[in-house]
Amino acid sequence: MNRIRIIKDRIAEGFTWLSSGISALVLIAIFVFIFKRGWSTLNWDLLKNNYNSENLMAGYDHIDWDEHGAFTAPDTLPEDAFFSEKYGVAFVDSINAAKESQMEVVFLDPESPLQDGKITTAGPRQGEKFGMEEGLFLKKISYINLEGEKKSAGLTATQGKTSEELVSVLDNDSQEVVDFYAQTEGGGLKGSIITTLLLIGLTLIIALPIGVFAAIYLHELAPKNKLTAWIRSSIELLSGVPSVIFGLMGMTMLFQVTRLMGITGQSTMLGALTLAVILLPVIIRQTEEALINVPDGYRMASLSMGATQFQTIYKIIIPNAMPGILSATLLSISRIIGESAALIFTMGTAIMDNPAWNSRGTSLAVHIWTVMSGEQPNFELASAISIVILIIVLILNVSVKYITYRMTRDKDDQKKNNKKAKATAET
Repeated sequence: MNRIRIIKDRIAEGFTWLSSGISALVLIAIFVFIFKRGWSTLNWDLLKNNYNSENLMAGYDHIDWDEHGAFTAPDTLPEDAFFSEKYGVAFVDSINAAKESQMEVVFLDPESPLQDGKITTAGPRQGEKFGMEEGLFLKKISYINLEGEKKSAGLTATQGKTSEELVSVLDNDSQEVVDFYAQTEGGGLKGSIITTLLLIGLTLIIALPIGVFAAIYLHELAPKNKLTAWIRSSIELLSGVPSVIFGLMGMTMLFQVTRLMGITGQSTMLGALTLAVILLPVIIRQTEEALINVPDGYRMASLSMGATQFQTIYKIIIPNAMPGILSATLLSISRIIGESAALIFTMGTAIMDNPAWNSRGTSLAVHIWTVMSGEQPNFELASAISIVILIIVLILNVSVKYITYRMTRDKDDQKKNNKKAKATAET
C-alpha cells in the first residue's frame, strides 16, 4: 500500500513539475518574442511624440537664389545621408513605426535659403515664418527646372522618391525652389499613455469605494442568509461574463449616465464606468479575502474595549486588511491596462493626441488592436507597446509591494515597541 502511494505521489509530483515547466517556457517564449520584435522600435521619441503628424506647406517668395554659392557637407553627416550642395540640405531614407517610407531632413546649413519660407497652409499659422528644418519629414518639394517649368519631387511626386534621387534632381535640374510639403514626426504613444493613465484613475475612483464597501458589508455586516448567498453567487457569475458583453451594456445602459454629464458619444468616462462594473467582482472577492485574513481576536478585543462595530471596522479591520486591498487595486490596474474588447465599444478606436475624460481616446491595449487590425499587422509596434505595458505594470507592482512592505514593517515595529513598553512597565 505504501509503495502504491509513493508511486502516485511521484506521478503527481512529476505532473506538477511538468506543468510548471511548460508554463515557464511559454512565459519565456512570450517575453523573448515581445522584446525581440519590439525593443528596436521602442525609443524615447516613440513615447513622447504625438500619433498624428502635423502637415505643413511653406512657400518661398522674394529670395535671390543665385546669391548663395555651393555648400559643403559637414563631417558629422550620417553615412546614409545625401547632401545637396546647391541648397545645403541633407536627407535620409527611413521607415517609421507604421512601416511607411519617409524622407527625413537631418541637416540644414545655417546659410541655406530653404529656411526662409512662410506657411501657406490655410489656418491660424498661415503667413507665419517657417522654413525647412531638421527633423521634418519631406513629402514633396516643388521647384523650377532649367527650362523654366514647375516640377515636383519627393515621396508623393513622380520623381525623386528616394533621398539620392531627390538630391540629384535638386542639384542638376533645378534653379529655384517654389515650396515644399512636409510633416512633423508622428506615430508616437503619448496620447495613448495619457489616456491609459486617465482611464486607470477614473476607474479606480469609481470602482474601489463601491467594491471595498460592498466587501465590508458582505463579510462584516450582512446576515448569513439566502439573500447574502445569492448576492455572492451573482458576484461570482458576474466575474465570468465576457468583457465584450459589458461593452455592449456600456453603450446601451451606462451611456445614459454619461449623457447626464453632457457627453454625447464615446468617451473615456464611459469606458471607466464600464470597467468599474467589470472590476467589481475582482475587488469584492480580493477585499473579502483580505478581511477573512484579519484574526477574529482583533475584532473581539476591540468590541470588548467598548468600541462599536463601525469603529472596529474602520479603526482595526480595514488598516490590517490594507495590504490585501492594495493587492486588489493592483489586480484591477492590470485588468484595466490589458482590457480592449469593452473599450472598443465605449471609447472607440480613434487615437487622440490630446485626450480628455469627456472625449474619445484609445488605451495602450486598444492601440495594439488598432495597429494589428489592418491589412498589414505591425508586429514591431505592437510588441513595443506591449513592452510599455509591461514596464507600467512592473512599476505599479514594485510600488504596491513597497507600500505593503512599509505598512507591514511599521506594524511589526509598533508591536515590538508595545512589547518593550509592556516589559518596561512590568519591571
